[in-house]
Amino acid sequence: MSKIAFVFPGQGSQTVGMGADLIAVYPEAKEMFETADSRLSFPLTELIMNGPDETLKRTENTQPALLTVSAVLCALLEKQGVKPDYLAGHSLGEYSALHAAGVLGFEDAVYAVRERGLLMEAAVPAGKGTMAAVFGLDAEQLKNICTAVSEQGESVQTANINCPGQIVISGTVKGIEKASKRAEEAGAHRVVPLSVSGPFHSSLMKPAAEKMREVLDALPIKDALVPVIANSTALEETTAEEIRNHLIEHLYSPVRWTESVERLNQLGVDTFVEVGPGKVLSGLIRKINRKLTVYQVSDAESLINVSEKLKERV
Repeated sequence: MSKIAFVFPGQGSQTVGMGADLIAVYPEAKEMFETADSRLSFPLTELIMNGPDETLKRTENTQPALLTVSAVLCALLEKQGVKPDYLAGHSLGEYSALHAAGVLGFEDAVYAVRERGLLMEAAVPAGKGTMAAVFGLDAEQLKNICTAVSEQGESVQTANINCPGQIVISGTVKGIEKASKRAEEAGAHRVVPLSVSGPFHSSLMKPAAEKMREVLDALPIKDALVPVIANSTALEETTAEEIRNHLIEHLYSPVRWTESVERLNQLGVDTFVEVGPGKVLSGLIRKINRKLTVYQVSDAESLINVSEKLKERV
């Protein structure tokens, strides 16, 4: 029997106005948005609905905004009778997955990712760190390039192993410049600097990770009701203790997305539902394995359409 995984997007998938139709149609959606506003003590809903885009793009705002929309969509999917066998999320999306698994309550999850965003912003002085997407090199080649540059004194690591031929690197501005040049010399098809505010998922995030430990230690974390694939290990996890530890490592470890999708497929998952704004993960999953079935649930219309299709399969 085929199995279903819900997967949740990370930063970059946000748009002003996301979730507006959900609030208009579903009272429970409106209630969840209001709960997020209350927990954070600022009008997150107003920012999501009306922008401005530049403010929504700030890490400390993007993270709770995306988590809120993803959590609402997940709750509505389950109300429609569609439930996952496994869960995973890309970077920030792992927190959405953990909420869906019952590990973190909604209010605690929203608070945790708001704090995570603030800590990530504060970890490295503005303009000192960045990221770049490298196309056309395999992970081992790029890892060796990053190691060589780091040994010369400029920190840089592979950060997001997204799909074959698409890997993001993260580190100091000079480290990224040197690694990008070497990647092109090694045969990369292209290297694209990313418009981000810091070197996420690199060792430069370790100061943020230590402070994030304090945030998580103050929150109740429960065992997962549904197995969650951890970004840092690409393996399923269920116990509160291992989840807590992986969330600390998560900030400075690479997002092993390719391996995560492959692991889910090994576990019998052949249907993936991207729960949240955009289609970024759907595109990556198709590049990893074109035989997999992928759906996107991002608004009221797709929620009903996908729910009906999945219920027909049961």
